[in-house]
Amino acid sequence: MHQSSSSHLTTLRNPDRPPIGTLRLTDRVPFIASWSAETAAQPEVTIRRGRLAYVNERPWDRDSNGILWRRVPSMPGKGKPQYAKIHFLRQRQAMESLLCQVCGQPAKNDASPDGVLWLLSEDPDDRSTWPADMVTGHPPVCLSCGWLSVRVCPHLRKQYAAVRVRRFSLSGVHGVLYRPSYPAPVPQDVGTLDFGDRRMPWLQAAQFMMRLDEFKLVDLEAEYHAYGEGR
Repeated sequence: MHQSSSSHLTTLRNPDRPPIGTLRLTDRVPFIASWSAETAAQPEVTIRRGRLAYVNERPWDRDSNGILWRRVPSMPGKGKPQYAKIHFLRQRQAMESLLCQVCGQPAKNDASPDGVLWLLSEDPDDRSTWPADMVTGHPPVCLSCGWLSVRVCPHLRKQYAAVRVRRFSLSGVHGVLYRPSYPAPVPQDVGTLDFGDRRMPWLQAAQFMMRLDEFKLVDLEAEYHAYGEGR
């Protein structure tokens, strides 16, 4: 079961920040990136049992907690890579199973006593600018992929913070919030809801969010040269 937390809806307001989970590499396609063939029209929505539903809903449209997920085909390698567009299902798999967002292998294989590696877009030299509640839509990375990413990703080249996380938990989902209407529900907002939020039955989920509860800022360069070279 997912752990409940305080209820809130966070609307994306900063157009200069990259999309949640975005990571672009020049010589490989990240595991969570979409391909041009992975597009599909979303099913028609309706109200059923007092919550958002698909008219032709299938059992796998919801997870074990009853959350309705956006449909997306999985055809990696088909068409052209779309680096700025996250594949919702693979992002979900990476968050649930702690897979590296670049290579798709278990990021915990590179875990140190300080925890699993995450790359954040925060200022490493000014912790006062970091949010008090660190929640991210970025899956973790393994050490070698993290080292490569900060060299080729345009956003990370500008600024990044490498953290080792010892305690973390899935905290909510990001997606489209609908409101009840006739003859069908209508989109109301885009943002993040914590598990336990009373509005969750009206959310079409797209990505998992992870709360980083206990983490330590680390020197990615030093770690890579000490442990990651040659992998």
